[in-house]
Amino acid sequence: MRYVTHMVEISEVDDPRVDDFRDLSRADRRPDRPGGRGLVIAEGVVVVERLLASPYPVRALFGVRRRIEALAGATAALDVPAYVASADVMAQVVGFHLNRGVLAVADRAPVIPPAELIERSRRLVVLEGIGDHENLGALFRNAAALGVDGVLLGAGCSDPLYRRSVRVSMGHVLRVPFAHLESWPEDLKLLRDNGFRLAALTPRADAKSLRDAALDEGRVAVLLGSEGPGLTEEAITAADLAVRIPMAGGVDSLNVATAGAIAFNAMSGA
Repeated sequence: MRYVTHMVEISEVDDPRVDDFRDLSRADRRPDRPGGRGLVIAEGVVVVERLLASPYPVRALFGVRRRIEALAGATAALDVPAYVASADVMAQVVGFHLNRGVLAVADRAPVIPPAELIERSRRLVVLEGIGDHENLGALFRNAAALGVDGVLLGAGCSDPLYRRSVRVSMGHVLRVPFAHLESWPEDLKLLRDNGFRLAALTPRADAKSLRDAALDEGRVAVLLGSEGPGLTEEAITAADLAVRIPMAGGVDSLNVATAGAIAFNAMSGA
């Protein structure tokens, strides 16, 4: 069995070689935040494998021996260190007990310009104000599962490469391309200029039923809004149509990731 080139035993909690993994409950921050390093962090064998297969340049792995060994096939050609420690030492370094037993860190890849992502796509999701990292990760996982070509992040969205988002997405945020719309909602014009129809998802009663919206026809972008108030009036006005998911009486809305999955399925025509 082959392993990564540099298998390194770590026995001391303060070993500087594992500083990238240290105190993740506080140090896991975006590069534009105080103390932020902006590393991409993957947890667990499955998610680490997806990081290794992604465009993000891997810096190192850190885990208990059996989890590192479980990654032998994926790491055979890597030239990065794999740090091996006991579960106790690892927990003290990371700052919490990690049931998944292995982590990997990577640098960020270059950001895709939104025009490039729009040009090469047929089905897109546009997010506004998605601040919850778990919802964001779930949206990326649903997008990957249901054939969405990419994600455009509008105003008020959290960082999709935050550790919790990567974990909840099961690593799919590492393979679904995304780009940032800097001017909101003015940049929605980029979609319309490329022949996209914009469908704003909203529970309001006067919106068109999802059953009648024909989201599987042509180039379509679905707009999803924040977990509380939903899309702003500006975003809905900028769209070509407002679309609602028919629901039973007494239920006013769905979790945004659930609503997204239903809309993504409608876009696929399945």
